[in-house]
Amino acid sequence: MSDFPLDKSEAEWKAQLSEQEYKILRQAGTEYPFTGEYNKHFASGTYHCKGCGSPLYTSEAKFDSGCGWPSYDKSIAGAITYRKDRSLGMMRVEILCAQCGGHQGHVFDDGPTETGQRYCVNSAAIDFRPEEK
Repeated sequence: MSDFPLDKSEAEWKAQLSEQEYKILRQAGTEYPFTGEYNKHFASGTYHCKGCGSPLYTSEAKFDSGCGWPSYDKSIAGAITYRKDRSLGMMRVEILCAQCGGHQGHVFDDGPTETGQRYCVNSAAIDFRPEEK
């Protein structure tokens, strides 16, 4: 039983996700910097959780941080849950999809916009849906 509205077994997640997606979304892994398909992606639309399809970030919030992962200065209201992460000998804030608990990455207080935040997200944790015209 999970703390999230969408609750699937590990077998269900493994059947749905690729090996890399499972490692990132369900085991808090990360992709190598500068390798994700959305790092330099700036089309208009919305980025959704790869695990459950929930909308998480808009293209208006995306910026090029130079860190090697897709970066956003905010998430869609209510879309993300935050959890302290003390792994790797440091204190960080992990960001998770509020619907399925899928690990997205981490948020840092070093963003260049008025929010001061940088949501550092794994491309394998999201899907892009273009703006409908």
